[in-house]
Amino acid sequence: MNEFPRFDLTGQVALVTGSARGLGRAIALALAHAGADVALGLRDVHAAGDVQQRIEAMGRRALPLQMDMTSLEQIFRAVDDTAAHFGRLDILVNNAGVAPENPAENVREVDYDLTVGINLKGTFFASQAAGRVMIRQNGGRIINMSSQAGFVALPTESIYCMTKAGISHLTKCLAIEWGKHNILVNAVAPTFIRTPGTEEYLANPAVRADVVERIAALHRIGEPMDVAGAVVFLASPAASLITGQTLLIDGGWTSR
Repeated sequence: MNEFPRFDLTGQVALVTGSARGLGRAIALALAHAGADVALGLRDVHAAGDVQQRIEAMGRRALPLQMDMTSLEQIFRAVDDTAAHFGRLDILVNNAGVAPENPAENVREVDYDLTVGINLKGTFFASQAAGRVMIRQNGGRIINMSSQAGFVALPTESIYCMTKAGISHLTKCLAIEWGKHNILVNAVAPTFIRTPGTEEYLANPAVRADVVERIAALHRIGEPMDVAGAVVFLASPAASLITGQTLLIDGGWTSR
């Protein structure tokens, strides 16, 4: 009889970008709960909140790292420091991202450059840095943060939508290129999730009602752990034949 699927990450080392709050925090905690030690990529290394303490309370190791995704120097150093500190890097979660909201006719170059710079450029170069480590190890997992916005048009978020569609295709490209090194590359694509970043937007009753209606099958706002569970699955041995895919976590929004 074949071995049953395993979801355990004991002995694995993960690096999660943007891990101070919201989705990144939930993902870091969920990976630790599954057994992984976690490096915390932080825009401000002094603003990690309680995530390091909570990971260590589970008996896992945590390493806070300065990792502003607009700085290639910080990206490369954070990946190298993770591998040096833990002796390996098995899982990279490219969670960090921004989404300035603006009608397309009003988008400023500075907002365009920041959104593309963090969401696409940062994701690519973090993947490159981690990929080099994983190639030497002959194995690893990279999980990118796409969005349902990469599959449907969201008014006033044209640049964000563009970058998230790009992430899904980048995921395919890296999966094909690095499969020979036993590196699996996938993405998750959430709907609106209840995080500090969406709190103000969803506080508008009309907006919230529209979002809940569009989440057609389940009619509820997502929670960070809804996304974290999918990331743990893709990082686990149970997902060993999945690569190049983007897993929609949208409560049925795009099925309509």
